[in-house]
Amino acid sequence: MAVDSGPFAQHQIRFCRTADGVSLAYALNGSGPPLVKAPNWLNHLELDPRSPVWRAWMQRMARRHTLVRYDARGCGLSDREVPALSFETHLLDLEAVVDAARLDRFVLYGASQGAAIALEYAARHPQRVSHLILYGGYLRGASKRDAPNAAAEADAMLRLVELGWGRENSAFRQVFATQFIPDATLEQLKAFDELQRRTVEPAMAAAILSTLHGVDVTASAARITCPTLVLHSRGDARIPFEEGRRLAGAIPGAEFVPLDSNNHVLLDHQSAWERFFVEVDAFLARHGAAPAPAAPVLAGLTPAETRVLDLVAAGLNNGRIAQELAITPKTVRNHITHIFDKLGVQDRAQAIVLARDHGLGTQRHA
Repeated sequence: MAVDSGPFAQHQIRFCRTADGVSLAYALNGSGPPLVKAPNWLNHLELDPRSPVWRAWMQRMARRHTLVRYDARGCGLSDREVPALSFETHLLDLEAVVDAARLDRFVLYGASQGAAIALEYAARHPQRVSHLILYGGYLRGASKRDAPNAAAEADAMLRLVELGWGRENSAFRQVFATQFIPDATLEQLKAFDELQRRTVEPAMAAAILSTLHGVDVTASAARITCPTLVLHSRGDARIPFEEGRRLAGAIPGAEFVPLDSNNHVLLDHQSAWERFFVEVDAFLARHGAAPAPAAPVLAGLTPAETRVLDLVAAGLNNGRIAQELAITPKTVRNHITHIFDKLGVQDRAQAIVLARDHGLGTQRHA
């Protein structure tokens, strides 16, 4: 099944089977050293590359890595009706995908709930994980934390899912959206809500949430032996910053990077989004797993200029680029002037040819 979405359109969605017989959808995209992404709340292989919430993150990561991602059981294109759901079955899913992709050793990335899954996998399979990167994660699920009212709040959120997830009215799901991405644009909030609705059925959403509330990987954290980077947003409204600090403190030798954001899911209009990738690249370089370098001809562009060039190469005019990046048309024109100077091109056509030769502009926008 091909995914018709930019750089992810040229690759195939594949299927594998877990030890307990569940069919999982997974995909490999990009080039460079393999980076496996554990699932977070919630994933859909076909929809994620089109989403204004996930699209930019995936494109950026796939430029320097072979990004391996998958839909956990009960979600997306994987089996929606499953025989069992627990923290152990989440590990079965990850083990099945890694084996199906024939990966001997790889960087493992986990965000939110995926951080606990990735950590536990790394503790059990130290020979497979070369580096561990955790963002917005935790050791203990909500019902296991000692913070005042944590368990009560967890029960209330679970009840919201049970009562309102499947309704056409998005009010119940918006509670999650505003926790995950409070500083999002209206378009991103709507997209996140729609992604939640289409990714998982109401009963499965409640079952997943209930399972995550009881997680505790504190003991396993002490067994991590690979280089580990932990990042967490200071104002994270979904997973408290203190939980990220605890996570880093429990892993021997882990590096901890606070990010200036209120979002649980980083978005590409935030300065913290760029800081995230700078820190990840620097961490991998320090520990002998530097990602594939950017094309030299594009290396002189700033992150903002690279994003503008990507959209120019995708065929967008200045007005659409301004709308897409939430900047003024004048700012777009200034960026394009600087891009032409740095790349030594005379016009838009030349810039498009050069950009596409180096992998930009493959994400099409309606």
